[in-house]
Amino acid sequence: MAPRRTLTRLLLAPATAVAALIGFAAAPAHAAVWSSSDQWGNYTTSDGYILYNNIWGSGAGAQTVWANSSSNWGVWANHPNTGGIKSYPNAKKIVNKSITSLSSLTSSYNVTVPSSGAYNTSYDIWDTDYDYEVMLWVNHNGAVGPLGTSQGTVTLGGHTWAVYKGDNGANQVFSFLRTSDSSSGTVNILPILKWIKDTKGWWGNETIGDVQFGYEITSSQGGLDFRTNGFNVSSS
Repeated sequence: MAPRRTLTRLLLAPATAVAALIGFAAAPAHAAVWSSSDQWGNYTTSDGYILYNNIWGSGAGAQTVWANSSSNWGVWANHPNTGGIKSYPNAKKIVNKSITSLSSLTSSYNVTVPSSGAYNTSYDIWDTDYDYEVMLWVNHNGAVGPLGTSQGTVTLGGHTWAVYKGDNGANQVFSFLRTSDSSSGTVNILPILKWIKDTKGWWGNETIGDVQFGYEITSSQGGLDFRTNGFNVSSS
């Protein structure tokens, strides 16, 4: 099972919020190989990616994740128009290599996202000890923002990012927000990880565990669709 995004957030979620997830209303049907409305529903694809419904925030509504493959999956979510992140449905690939032992780490994405709601489409990259979290926002909508303080802008991995550095009490978070929203593209992730290590000195030679990609949803009232039309992670 993929890890919860932030363990402290999960542990602090009130029991009433978890109980509210039981007995979801039926979501729109998708013709898919697999689907789940379970809070922690997960599925491993034939090529080794793990899909995860991951409804972890307080006050969440109904959500159904579906998948035909690692590059063809999506989520229908109906979360109330309130503050706070409700979920991070995602697909992940386990890398399990140190930064210095990696010669390449790239990913491509293609998504269709709604014009309403509050969310970001992002990579969530973790070290194996879950001490550090690197978020790469490729697009966002509504009243959402990164954790921490601004560190300026940098051009890395084929994109220009606004950088933020923060701490959520459980782990350090380095957030990179693409300065112009994108629904498709390729990210060269390794130069970003090396910049954090070598240029900024914010971490050491960490072993990269999970490379996750998905939708961090704050609100999607009325029910919204998020679709992944293409996704892959390649490392060597």
